[in-house]
Amino acid sequence: MARILAIDYGSKRVGLAVTDPLQIIASGLTTVHSKDLISYLENYLKKENVECIVVGEPKTLQNEASDSARYIEPFVTHLTRKFPHIKIARFDERFTSTMAHQTMLMGGLNKKARANKDTVDMISATIILQDYLTFIGK
Repeated sequence: MARILAIDYGSKRVGLAVTDPLQIIASGLTTVHSKDLISYLENYLKKENVECIVVGEPKTLQNEASDSARYIEPFVTHLTRKFPHIKIARFDERFTSTMAHQTMLMGGLNKKARANKDTVDMISATIILQDYLTFIGK
């Protein structure tokens, strides 16, 4: 079985999470600068079998595209063209940053560690992926 990779895309940083090969557990992978993402994915996909890339879809409370969606659309188009053999799925990412901060707080991380935006983005990607796994019945 192949892995599923999740992306919490931002204009500066991108949080990444991945499942185990059996698609049971979502784990944080890393955070990369957005300009380095495609290169990182090319290298990662050479080493790992990934069947689906889940991209967080930012929405408002009214279920409409948020302001940050303008960065996501061109990125998803580029991703689809770059990796046509991999399924690209979009998944609602509302409240993931808030949940990531709450997770860090409950995990006992100190204030300085909780302020690390790289960690927040990676945890957000993990939450997106875990929610996606639940949604597809894994």
